[in-house]
Amino acid sequence: MAGRRLLLAAALVAGFLASNAARAAEPITIGFGMALTGGLAAIGKSALLAMKIWEDDINAKGGLLGRPVKLIFYDDQSNPATIPALYTTLIDVDKVDITVSGYATNMVAPAMPIMIQRNRLFLGLFALAVNAQYHYPKYFSMLPTGPDPAHAFCEPFFEVAMKGDPKPKTVAIVAADAEYPHTASAGARDIIKKLGLQTVYDRTYPPQTTDFTPIVRAIQAANPEIVFVASYPPDSVGMVRAANEVGLKTRYFGGGMVGLQILSIKQQLGPLLNGILDYDWFLPTEKMQFPGVADLLKTYQSKAAAEGVDPLGWYMPPFAYADLQVLQQAIEGTKGVDQDKLADYIRTNTFKTVVGDVSYGQDGEWSKPRVLEVQFQNITGTSIELFKDLKTEVIVSPSEYKTGDVIAPYSEVKRQ
Repeated sequence: MAGRRLLLAAALVAGFLASNAARAAEPITIGFGMALTGGLAAIGKSALLAMKIWEDDINAKGGLLGRPVKLIFYDDQSNPATIPALYTTLIDVDKVDITVSGYATNMVAPAMPIMIQRNRLFLGLFALAVNAQYHYPKYFSMLPTGPDPAHAFCEPFFEVAMKGDPKPKTVAIVAADAEYPHTASAGARDIIKKLGLQTVYDRTYPPQTTDFTPIVRAIQAANPEIVFVASYPPDSVGMVRAANEVGLKTRYFGGGMVGLQILSIKQQLGPLLNGILDYDWFLPTEKMQFPGVADLLKTYQSKAAAEGVDPLGWYMPPFAYADLQVLQQAIEGTKGVDQDKLADYIRTNTFKTVVGDVSYGQDGEWSKPRVLEVQFQNITGTSIELFKDLKTEVIVSPSEYKTGDVIAPYSEVKRQ
């Protein structure tokens, strides 16, 4: 009898341990939507590759808390209307442990009410000021615009322009009728008012617009010295082509044109980019060689051709990888996936990432801004080797990362 009891007890213990081991081996699941088709896909697919590299890196080291990690994702089609159902599926059907966003303000904004309703931790990727209206304490943004994103995003463009001699006096604003351009142009209007500039043109256009020539002609008729554009990739291309076709005469042009950071678009436009001022977040200059970023880019670039994504990966991939590094360190720090504990940890700690040290402040935004203002210069062709040369994309602000000076006016820069 005693022997049978010992055998039974041993079997129960073994079963208990096996059950715990099985549970421990269940993956930590991270769910999100991503733009894999549609107008944002060129950037979305490069983000996904970087996230997969993070997944591989973590699993090669034994996972998190002794468990593998698994990304669960769906194509959001670059369409905000897909977001509510997509994230509801991730939470209710897939029952993911953590929800993060895909790429772009337009995709993050419609997910916010769902995250708030479900009391979920939510990490946003390249979303401009989406938490300004909610102040949701479990949201954290991977975008270096700092605690006042709507203004910090635009300020470098106007600061550069206002250093011109003589100082500009007139400005035009043109923006797509969508979430990100609305936020960016609203920030621009505040800065314009503060600087005492006269707005001579201020219009939005439908997101499905394909012919930008009438818009640029209307801007030209207003004769502004500064033209601030807030646009997504397809319309950024259209706007640049129209500006060159019309022969836009202005001193400073650009500011918020998404897509000009991507190699395929740079190659489409080639010398037409010369003279444009635009934002960026990272370039592999000597001063931006943060720990781990060179290794990430090397791995990314080795996989890019097979994945059909941006071969260089300077714009999105470091931040998509860093976003999950923050999550990784929070899970390790709290030893679990409790939403409240993770949010508290992220709010109160500094994270070592491939884009530098990251800490969070108001509304889950970066505690300090780091917006680069760049100007395209010296572009004479469309080869990848040409765009690898950082002399074609010069950082003109801020001073600690500056690699060159502004060439102005835009209308006199050579683009042929």
